[in-house]
Amino acid sequence: MTPDDLAKVGTESAIQQALFCWASHPEQRKRYPLLQWLYHVPNGGSRGDTAQTRKITGGTLKAEGVKSGVPDLDFPVKSQWGHSGLRIEMKVPAERNRRNGGCSDAQKEWLAFLQSQGYATCVCYSWREAANSLLAYMGSNERVPDA
Repeated sequence: MTPDDLAKVGTESAIQQALFCWASHPEQRKRYPLLQWLYHVPNGGSRGDTAQTRKITGGTLKAEGVKSGVPDLDFPVKSQWGHSGLRIEMKVPAERNRRNGGCSDAQKEWLAFLQSQGYATCVCYSWREAANSLLAYMGSNERVPDA
């Protein structure tokens, strides 16, 4: 399955899966071994099928330290420009033109804080945009071509 096949579903999850499909491809891993350190921060998503299970799971996760607004992806690799790492907030394409690009106030606050701490941050609306952000962060002039 290709990244484009995965992204066709159109959900944020599908777009992230497409990015990881690209990043974990042997060709990419050979050219950019640092991609092995990219990971997803599972702060969002479904917490159960019923109101009761969502409440229980949500309470447990909050007690474990889950915080609202934390960016979806972390690339904990120093850049040649001195950034501590790259944090990526993923959105579906339809959110690009919404208020604040679809970012909640908590997400905007986290992105601003992370920037103040030396992290590079970005909001990406497709797997290609995120892949190109990673490539640029790693100092590559290569870009993922449009479909």
